[in-house]
Amino acid sequence: MESVVYREMTIGEAEQINDIDASQYIKKAWREFEGKRVLIDLDYNDPTWPNGYEEHLKGLKKTIQDGGKAFGAYGEDGSLLGFATVNREIFGEHFSHVLLDQMFISRSERGRGIGRSLFNLCAEEARTWGVDKLYICAGSAEDTIAFYRRMGCVDAVEVNRDFYESDPRDMQLEYSL
Repeated sequence: MESVVYREMTIGEAEQINDIDASQYIKKAWREFEGKRVLIDLDYNDPTWPNGYEEHLKGLKKTIQDGGKAFGAYGEDGSLLGFATVNREIFGEHFSHVLLDQMFISRSERGRGIGRSLFNLCAEEARTWGVDKLYICAGSAEDTIAFYRRMGCVDAVEVNRDFYESDPRDMQLEYSL
């Protein structure tokens, strides 16, 4: 199995995210039904970047420019296998949060622990900023939410209204640091 090198990404490397196969098969997803979250069958293949590649590239660059961090997982040949970003902006009324803004692992690389390692790098960085929690606004696919639950994330106690309103189908989660 190919070894993986983890390191901070620079803005000059941002366009390498185009090498990632961000597609995802979504068998089931969480949806709100009569005031409760329930799993529904979707049977949907999302063939590309949610909201488009350009949106994610722009977000990655903005995170780095605004003092946040981006971490990449690189293969032996230098190819980008996955990345995650944590924004520097602190928010929250009762707790201080920073946003784990993006996390994508190339489809062929999923299940190798890359997501876990990138998540942990983001959490370690957030700890150095002295905040209470990592905030995650995650797509509601069953596998995505199961990953974050395995990492120790729970439903957000203090929901960020802006994130919720941008896509009410997303799950608002948090991770205590």
